[in-house]
Amino acid sequence: MKNFFSKINLVRIGLAAAAVAIILLLLPHADHQSYSYELNQPWKYPLLTADFDMPIMRDSASANAMRDSIDRAFIPIVKRKPQVAVVSLAKFSKITESHFTPKQASLAFSLLKDVYSDGVIGTKVYDAVYTKGVRSLRIADNSEGPSSVSKIDVSGMRSPAKAFEYIDSLYRLNTGEETLPPEMAKALNICINPNVVVDTVNDTKYRNQEYLNVTGATGIIKKGQRIVDRGEIVYPQIFTNLNTYMQMLDTNQGETAHTYFTIGQALYIIIAFTVLYLFLACYRKRFFGNVRQMSFLMLFITLFVIFTIVMFEYVPNGIYLVPYAAVPVIILVFFDARTAIFSLLTTVLIAALVATFQFQFIFMELTVGLIATFSIRQLSRRSQLLRTALFTFLTYVVTYFAICLISEGNLSQFQWRTVGLFAINAVILSFAYILILLFEKTFGFTSTVTLVELSDINNPLLRRLAEEAPGTFQHSMQVSTLATEAARAIGANTTLVRTGALYHDIGKLESPVFFTENQHGVNPHEGLDPETSAQKIISHVTAGLTLASKEKLPAKIKDFISEHHGKGITRYFYNTAVNRNPDKTVDIEKFRYPGPNPRSKETAILMMADSVEAASRSLKDYSPESINTLVDRIIDTQMHDGLFKDSPISFKDVETVKDTFKKRLATIYHSRVAYPEIKKKTTDETPKSAETAKTVETDKTNTVP
Repeated sequence: MKNFFSKINLVRIGLAAAAVAIILLLLPHADHQSYSYELNQPWKYPLLTADFDMPIMRDSASANAMRDSIDRAFIPIVKRKPQVAVVSLAKFSKITESHFTPKQASLAFSLLKDVYSDGVIGTKVYDAVYTKGVRSLRIADNSEGPSSVSKIDVSGMRSPAKAFEYIDSLYRLNTGEETLPPEMAKALNICINPNVVVDTVNDTKYRNQEYLNVTGATGIIKKGQRIVDRGEIVYPQIFTNLNTYMQMLDTNQGETAHTYFTIGQALYIIIAFTVLYLFLACYRKRFFGNVRQMSFLMLFITLFVIFTIVMFEYVPNGIYLVPYAAVPVIILVFFDARTAIFSLLTTVLIAALVATFQFQFIFMELTVGLIATFSIRQLSRRSQLLRTALFTFLTYVVTYFAICLISEGNLSQFQWRTVGLFAINAVILSFAYILILLFEKTFGFTSTVTLVELSDINNPLLRRLAEEAPGTFQHSMQVSTLATEAARAIGANTTLVRTGALYHDIGKLESPVFFTENQHGVNPHEGLDPETSAQKIISHVTAGLTLASKEKLPAKIKDFISEHHGKGITRYFYNTAVNRNPDKTVDIEKFRYPGPNPRSKETAILMMADSVEAASRSLKDYSPESINTLVDRIIDTQMHDGLFKDSPISFKDVETVKDTFKKRLATIYHSRVAYPEIKKKTTDETPKSAETAKTVETDKTNTVP
């Protein structure tokens, strides 16, 4: 129980809980299966039956037609506004009293009063009434209890324009003037306002009552009765029935159903993450125990699912634009192929919660992701992404073609627009290199692409090593070759081993002359005591780490620098110290490298290759027997000293590495065959030309390289 609450377990649980919570928060919560259907298109799902009795409503086209018919025949309901006449007459009287004679003002005032007495109605109402050929309006009486509606005659009512014409004609007739005075016309335009207006409340009320004939049900679909079947065209009435069914389904399912649905989604996501956790715990313990790698893995999967939800919700067919093939490609760069595949499986299963056609979605995205994984294997060049993008595009098209045939039995639903979305998806995938660089910098990972770039011998640091410590550079090259062959034989990371081997001895740049491979007749260790010499040799590890930090080399490369000697002993100087001081106890710790011991297969391989390559230079006999004995002795000693106890390398791997070293060294130090010399010729056999003589002389000195 104590182990359960360890720091790493709490981090794992926290990462999973945060991922589940965030995804649940963003998931669309429809408490039933979601259907995607379009008007006048085939129904793509199995037979759908009603879960309850539901009304058959008119389809939108029929309903709109009936509403239009009601609007055309509807007689507006109006009400009188006496205050309008009072205010307007008072305003008119005030305007005209100072501009006209009392007789003119009185006549105009009387005519305006008559107009208001008959009634002034709005232009729209006036036109609507006379267009319909009806000479009446309706008025609601709210004085006693519920309102009652009665008709009123509108034959004497006028619109503002008609009222103006009426006053104008009678005024000129009574005064004998040819035109209405401008000031009078202006006053009338200001003071003629409708005093019979639409009664908005009652008009809407009675209009809606008539609309009930439209919105009311025309029939009923009983529980268990068919709504629509697969392949059936979704005509307007079926479309309306489906909308009604979905609305009632949302209404009928209460808060309890919503809670259960959310719990189901949470369990689904938890199960998906649990499968991933079990895989990591059983087969990838080095990842499972690394907080940084687990954080990246969970964050990456969660962000991808969030991106899927956003694209599904806000972009039409946006789910086809999400490059799921990028999941295994990016994870493959920082982890391995199997982890990449399980991460893809987890991501696709969770993202399927928002997919409309879940089976087709899972089939398509898993297939595309697997093809991407198999096509790239190990990303070492950016051009590989272009090839993978092409493969994913072709896979999308083929799987889409197959799904259309399975779903419809024909290609009627095959759309070139969807193929275009797949093409955009592939283009997005080709830019995954940018994400790789981003994650590499953010989480401190080292991608294969970076390792390949570092292994270029034209790298400034390697060029410096070649110029200032040429012997060490050649030694590093030989170790790199040996270690790479061994790594390939046991399935380790060859690119990492090759690069690590090239940089493992860069600390020797501080004092190159103290190392045998860089000496030319002068040995600076002569005259130094063994302990001082040992410290000079040991210091190349710490100096290498300092230089690596200065050059900003990745942490994985620093591991090769610190671990390639582990906590081994500078055996030569320790033995010398013991032999020089037989009566004293020599402190072995002063001759020990700082370590740590190798913690990965790759650094363990480098330790073996480094020691074997260096020792092989001192062999006087390069026969297979002597090479085999040397390799076995050195590696067996390292194992006996416990230098590999922290590494996951197995005994079988060690034996494979030994065999690889033996074969490689035998090839490097194979015995050379000299060309046979031409026997001394007699005078008669003397070459006939100087050119021939030169050839003979040359052959005598040449040997096989």
